[in-house]
Amino acid sequence: MSTLTQIPILDLKAEVDELWDELNAAIQRVLRSTQFIMGPEVQALEQQLAQYLGVKHAVALNSGTDALVIGLRALGVGPGDEVITSPFTFFATAEAISLLGARPVFVDIDPQSFNLDPAGLEAAISPQTRAIIPVHLYGNPAAMGPILEIARRHGLKVLEDCAQSFGARYEPLHRFTGTLGDAGAFSFFPSKNLGAYGDGGLLVTADDAVAEQARMLRAHGSRKKYHNEVVGYNSRLDTLQAAILLVKLPHLERYNQARRAIAQRYNEGLAGLEGLIPPALTPGHVFHQYTVRILGNRRDAVQARLAELGIGTMVYYPVPLHRLPIYQPLGLHLPESERAAAEVLSLPIWPQMQPEAQRAVIEAVRAAVQG
Repeated sequence: MSTLTQIPILDLKAEVDELWDELNAAIQRVLRSTQFIMGPEVQALEQQLAQYLGVKHAVALNSGTDALVIGLRALGVGPGDEVITSPFTFFATAEAISLLGARPVFVDIDPQSFNLDPAGLEAAISPQTRAIIPVHLYGNPAAMGPILEIARRHGLKVLEDCAQSFGARYEPLHRFTGTLGDAGAFSFFPSKNLGAYGDGGLLVTADDAVAEQARMLRAHGSRKKYHNEVVGYNSRLDTLQAAILLVKLPHLERYNQARRAIAQRYNEGLAGLEGLIPPALTPGHVFHQYTVRILGNRRDAVQARLAELGIGTMVYYPVPLHRLPIYQPLGLHLPESERAAAEVLSLPIWPQMQPEAQRAVIEAVRAAVQG
C-alpha cells in the first residue's frame, strides 16, 4: 500500500472550514483597523480568558515558551536556582528553566498519568529549589493536590505547564488547570485544543505583582513606552491571533467534549487488544492527544505498519529530557520516563473527526498490533 497518510493525526482544515465565515469577519476587522500590535482584541481576549478560567489576571504573550520563561522570572526564579519538573514533556519546559540560568531537576513520572509523580518530589528538594513545574501532559491534569501540599510545606512556587491542557479541570479541587498554582502557562500553538493560527501564549495568575511583572517583561521591561526598567522580551500577542482566538473560544467546551467522546470510542474499540494499553478516561482530561502504550518493544514497528495503512501517528516524546545531550551530564536514570518514551504512540484525534474515520483507525491499529 501507499505510505501516503489518508487519516492524519490532526486535521486543522476541518476546524477552519467550520469557522470560515467567523474567522474571515474577525480577520477583516483587524485588517481594516490596522491595529496589528496590542489592538483591542488582545485586551478583550485577556478578559474573556480570565473570565472563562475564573482567574484574576490573564496576560497574552507571544508563545507558550515565553509564558514559561516570563512566568518563572515573575515568580522570582533566576541564576543558581533549581526548578523541579518532569523529564517527559516538550523541551520548552526545561529550556525555560535553563534560559534563566536556573537548573532543571527532573523527577520521574507516574506510569498511569505520564505526569510528574508527587512521590519523588520530597527527595528532589534542596536548599536551592525555588519552584516546581508540573506538566499536564496530553491534556491530563497532574496530581495537583499532593504537589501543592509539598510546595506549601517547603515554601516553593508552582508554575503549571498547561500547554496541552486548556479547559482541563483538576476535579478534586473543581478548578481549571493553570489556576491552582501561583501561575499557569498556556500555549496557543495551532495544534492545541485552543490554538491560534500562528504562535501565541498566555500567563494566568491571581497575584497582582506577578501579573504586573509579566506585563512589563512582555514589553521590553517597560510599563510606559520608552521607559524601560529591566531587560525584558518582545513577547506581545499580535492582534490577528487574538481575533482568531476570540472566534474559537466559544467553541472550546464543545470541542473538548468531542475529544472526550472520541477517546471513549477509542477505548471501547481497542479494549482487550493484547499488547496495547489505552489511556485512562480521567475526569477533567481534555485529550489534546490520545496516547496509548505499545508493549513488547514493538512501538516503532506498529507505527511503521500504521503509516503503510495510511494512518498518521506521532511519538510524544521519543527522548526523555534527561537523555538529551545537554542534560545527559546530570547522569539520571528515570525508568518510567524512559519506558514511556519507548512505548507511547499518539493516534489521530480532532474535534470534527468522523466516526467512520475513527473506525478505520481502530481497525488499522488492531491489525498492526496483532500482526
